[in-house]
Amino acid sequence: MEISAALVKELRERTGAGMMECKKALVESSGNIEAAIELMRKQGQVKAAKKAGRVAAEGLIVIQQDANYAAMTEVNCETDFVAKGDDFKNFCHTLTGFILRQRPANLEALLATPFEGGKTVEQTRLDLVTKIGENINVRRFSVMDAAGGMLNVYLHGTRIGVIVKMRNANPELAKDIAMHIAASRPLCVTPDQVPADQVAKEKEIYTAQAADSGKPANIVEKMVEGRIKKFLGEMSLLGQPFVKDPDLTIEKLLKSKSAEVLGFERFEVGEGIEKKTANFAEEVMQQVRGN
Repeated sequence: MEISAALVKELRERTGAGMMECKKALVESSGNIEAAIELMRKQGQVKAAKKAGRVAAEGLIVIQQDANYAAMTEVNCETDFVAKGDDFKNFCHTLTGFILRQRPANLEALLATPFEGGKTVEQTRLDLVTKIGENINVRRFSVMDAAGGMLNVYLHGTRIGVIVKMRNANPELAKDIAMHIAASRPLCVTPDQVPADQVAKEKEIYTAQAADSGKPANIVEKMVEGRIKKFLGEMSLLGQPFVKDPDLTIEKLLKSKSAEVLGFERFEVGEGIEKKTANFAEEVMQQVRGN
């Protein structure tokens, strides 16, 4: 069957797929463009599944807020090139606005929620994988409520995002605290909120190190206590030196302003994702093979 160039062009515009892939789908569907789209979607989901094992450690952090809530999302892709593309950016921003309005309970609920054109978020993600040709993951999101305080958001480029909830803070102080969190990576607000398993792990390491010093047990115990106290200070926001004035801890800064941090979220692109060593020759070979 003869397939016109105009029909191939229309299918390319609607799917973003390559010319040969569009022509093949139109031939297999006897020139029916809707049937061709459905066929390509089915084939695309197979391709998306093949790409699911690829490491996606690049991407964007997006934050949006209204009068009562702030939403932050991390969406990952494989390369910085794709992260800068309009298709990927539009998906990230549209998704974050959707999260801000819908406030889903968790990631699983978000992915199953009807999103655009009757498709779920997960179906939309798979379609984008097919169109772009890279693995794409909606990794995490957070929604914070302003009730009982005020929200301040900070984006460092597109790679680090912070939402901080404060009480009795002016905008300048709230911005300073948000920027400090972005730079200093605290795990929590107060020392007692540091996860117990992390404290136990550090204590085990410090005890082993101190025991090798050959000092008496009571001295070793005091050494470990001192190191744990320092660790808790470094990991918790209140114990950290303020980035703008290292002689002042965040706790002292807040007390001087009669302000309080009620909670925060900090996302960094690719944080905790183990990246594979790039093998560009292998990447080219995979493209040649059509993988």
